[in-house]
Amino acid sequence: MQEPILTLNNATIYQENKVILSQINLTVNPGDFIYIIGKTGTGKSSFLKTLYGDLPLTVGEGSIEGHNLVTLKESEIPFLRRKLGIVFQDFKLLPDRTVKENFLFVLKATGWDNKTEMQNQIEDVLTRVGMQGFANKMPHQLSGGEQQRVAIARALLNDPELILADEPTGNLDPQTSVEVMEVLRKINQNGKTIIMATHDYALLMKYPSKTLKCEDGAIFEVVQKTV
Repeated sequence: MQEPILTLNNATIYQENKVILSQINLTVNPGDFIYIIGKTGTGKSSFLKTLYGDLPLTVGEGSIEGHNLVTLKESEIPFLRRKLGIVFQDFKLLPDRTVKENFLFVLKATGWDNKTEMQNQIEDVLTRVGMQGFANKMPHQLSGGEQQRVAIARALLNDPELILADEPTGNLDPQTSVEVMEVLRKINQNGKTIIMATHDYALLMKYPSKTLKCEDGAIFEVVQKTV
């Protein structure tokens, strides 16, 4: 039996000494697709930030991709993030570099040095999100949906087992949101684990999956019909 990707036991998440979420108990297994929902300010982003080391976990127990979140040192955070793919609402592409140059920046920063291998990896991830042929485009030449596909491809560069997506469709129109979700679902069906924060309930109805809700300082599983 495979080890869980993520475990949290009686974990409490703080931001600037304020309790955001408490008594979190969660196990995420390889291949899961999990939504995190809740109103703005209920802790969705803080939850994800804790998982990728942006907020420390000081209460409870937590492990992600073999890293202990409680004892995680600042110097270890880059090694954790190499095992994760992170997708943001606002894409976070470097505006003065082409798609390829954006990807090379990430690959070099995470230890790649073979030019042929880097080129092959860039072509592979772009193909996986339906963006082959866009390597030499600048971000401003792409639509919002295309930029988000590129951002998802960037998250795949180091072949992570877990992708954390924070409102990845938040800046997109409904049709483009569906297209981006199709990309994420395909990636999930190919074996990657995805945790996705969203406020887009239409996507939850179209693509039902395990759903956790942040509310009143707690996070709990909800069944689809009560979302």
